[in-house]
Amino acid sequence: MASSVLQPGVPVTLQELEPSSESFRQGASLRVTGVLQSYDLNSAIAVIQDGGASLKVDTQNLREISFRTNSTYQFIGELLIKPDNDAVLQARVGRNVDGIDLNLYQQSLLIRRQYEAQLRSRRS
Repeated sequence: MASSVLQPGVPVTLQELEPSSESFRQGASLRVTGVLQSYDLNSAIAVIQDGGASLKVDTQNLREISFRTNSTYQFIGELLIKPDNDAVLQARVGRNVDGIDLNLYQQSLLIRRQYEAQLRSRRS
C-alpha cells in the first residue's frame, strides 16, 4: 500500500522510535530532533535525547557542524536497525536548532498529522 510508505525525512519524535512503531523499520527516512547527550569524535556517533528516549546518530557524512552537549539538533537520515533492535540514524543532514521549544514542536507534529489524515480521508 502506498499510503503506509513513509516519505523522505518524515518527522518523528524519539519516543515514537520503538520496535512496535510503524516508523521503526530498516531504511526508513526520518527527521528527528533532540538534545545532544554525547558525541564520540572517533566514531562520529552522537546520542540525542528527548522525553526520556534517546537515539544514536551516525554523523560521519556531515560537514561543517560543530557539536556541543546540551544543545538541540535536528537530523534527517535513514534508520539502520541492528539484529538486537539497536537503531542508528545514518544522518545526511544535520543542524543546530537551539531555541526550539520541543514541546511546541511535538504539538505541531500532531496537528500536521491530523491535517494530513483529513486530506487523505477527503481523497478516498
